[in-house]
Amino acid sequence: MFASQRLRKWLRYSAIYLTLTFFALVMLFPFLVMLFTSFKQVSDTFIFPPRLLPRVPVSAEVAGFEQPLPLYRVEFEGDTSEFVLLERSVRVGYFAPPANLETTYLRELDQAPATGETAVVNGVEQPLYRVELDGAFVPMVLLNRTAMARFANPEDLSQTVLAPLRTTPPVERIAFTLDNYRSVTELHAMDRSLTNTALVTIGVVLGQLTTSILGGYAFARLQFPGRDRLFVIYLGTIMVPFVVLITPLYQLMVMIGWVDRLASLIIPWIFTAYGTFLMRQFFLSVPKEIEEAAIIDGASRLQILWCIFIPASTPALASLTTFTFLYAWNSFFWPLVIINTGNENNRVLTLALSVLGGRAADSPNLVLAGAAIAVLPPVLIYVLGQRFFVESATSSGVKG
Repeated sequence: MFASQRLRKWLRYSAIYLTLTFFALVMLFPFLVMLFTSFKQVSDTFIFPPRLLPRVPVSAEVAGFEQPLPLYRVEFEGDTSEFVLLERSVRVGYFAPPANLETTYLRELDQAPATGETAVVNGVEQPLYRVELDGAFVPMVLLNRTAMARFANPEDLSQTVLAPLRTTPPVERIAFTLDNYRSVTELHAMDRSLTNTALVTIGVVLGQLTTSILGGYAFARLQFPGRDRLFVIYLGTIMVPFVVLITPLYQLMVMIGWVDRLASLIIPWIFTAYGTFLMRQFFLSVPKEIEEAAIIDGASRLQILWCIFIPASTPALASLTTFTFLYAWNSFFWPLVIINTGNENNRVLTLALSVLGGRAADSPNLVLAGAAIAVLPPVLIYVLGQRFFVESATSSGVKG
């Protein structure tokens, strides 16, 4: 009985974990495609059917050639062999005897000279060519012309094969290359944009944390005339759409002289009614007895805020930091308005990705390398601060 219960419990948990793992992989698959494609060569991104892992062609050293020659898998004497590519375009033709057009022979055009004679095939007079067949020259007509590649055994170059280059699979190996990241950072100034974005994000996060903590504490604990009305008015600014603020805010930046400068991306956004409301509501949950005991012990308001309220509000601060960080890091519309996209010195990541998407539209590996540069820092920060983020979502009281 106990064994059957354990078995059912184990099967139930296994089904749950398998289901969760499946959906987790589905959610992670686009991210993995972006990450692996950022390590691919441009030719590897257009392979059909698509492949997840990046691959590079394999070459072989051949005597008499200064550079290694690429390897391909070709059919030779009934087996699949790895041959090197000697010539990319060899003019060949399909020849057939005039009396038996169904039997064709593939020969190089240079090796089948014209005989000067003609033959009537299907009511049409066609020239004859000398085609070698089993050591003898047989007159044949030319049915079709095309171009093929010449492949040879790297150990014995006399063993050659003609095959279409487009349909011949190359020999490849799994390899990750950093050339895309190097190209994106050096040629498209993505490193400068990453630095600017980090600077703007840190400035906005620190600014909003500072103003939200001070404002939230003042509205929660300090008594002054009109406090509640002022808080309601301040909170009501959340209802003002951002598009309404664009024109007056841009005119203000023009008057101050902050157009096309990083200060316009930081200073206007260090004040947030949402952050003030969040911290005020959390500070209200702190028992007044703790604050009164600190006042009796001679602590000042700043000491109470720094030593009592801020350590107790770690979950709320983690939530505010998360929202602010994501907003500042992914902000696009306001930087597009206030920063010239051609200004590489003050451009942020969102603008750089927009420009890169146009310049490298035919190179998805470069575009996804830039996207990976923009995505990986937030993911890394989330992984490092996961404990605080989970705590901010589950905590509902004050830490003791």
